[in-house]
Amino acid sequence: MTPGSPDDVRSRAELATFVRALRQDLGRPEQPWENATLEDFLTALASWIEDSGGRYRRFGETLPADGDWTFFARALDAATAYE
Repeated sequence: MTPGSPDDVRSRAELATFVRALRQDLGRPEQPWENATLEDFLTALASWIEDSGGRYRRFGETLPADGDWTFFARALDAATAYE
């Protein structure tokens, strides 16, 4: 299953589905991830979060000020131990 566009995610359920699709996509030999290890992935994630304003400017968009950053941080933290 190839993940859809992140721009199509509108709910918590769709986010969970998107993340599961990313997991299934990981390791596909026909399109390997550049950041396939957890260490590289988390490093790239932190870097992208810091630099994300550039992505929005490049596409003529405004970085959402009202994103639920706490929810995302809690989800990442919980995933370190959640089964």
